[in-house]
Amino acid sequence: MDIVPLGPAFGAELRGVTLSDVAADDAAYAAVRAAFEQHSVLVLRDQDVTDELQLAFSRRFGPPEVTKVGTLGTGSHFVILSTIGPDGKVVPPDHRLSLRSKANQLWHTDSSFKPVPALTSILSARIIPARGGETEFVSTRLAFERLDAAMRERLENSFAWHDYAHSRGQIAPDLASSEERAALPPQCWRNAGAWCGRIR
Repeated sequence: MDIVPLGPAFGAELRGVTLSDVAADDAAYAAVRAAFEQHSVLVLRDQDVTDELQLAFSRRFGPPEVTKVGTLGTGSHFVILSTIGPDGKVVPPDHRLSLRSKANQLWHTDSSFKPVPALTSILSARIIPARGGETEFVSTRLAFERLDAAMRERLENSFAWHDYAHSRGQIAPDLASSEERAALPPQCWRNAGAWCGRIR
């Protein structure tokens, strides 16, 4: 397996290994897991991806999450991100699918709105638009390491709330349904020494 760095400090393309290799072979998984721990974001190009293969690959990293309420794919292990309606056409800009896609374009972290966040997100592109559709990544671990010492010290005892409904509300006030709000209450994430308290 060849590891080709994609950025100055994180992100790499893996060559000479497939999803099937990782799903079936302990040594291949160990090499890919080590690359993940070092580079945070991995790209495997030109894979013949099926739902079954993606799920087998995903299970190597731990038990997959069940897709939350209010999302295409609810109850399965897949979140389906699409702007294609039942008629096979792209939905209009004010359609709920389109609004949800706009919310996903905001900078965000996956799964940190849940009590137990996921280790990683595993994405596969099944239909690729002629233009646009880029997914961008940032390393918060690296960003924290690069802060000046005074700012790092200040943040070490801080905390933050991730409120799924608030995030969605940046796009449309009712984008998070009442069912989603009930299932996904705000989560507090803190560093050592900080205390999470809800202020009303």
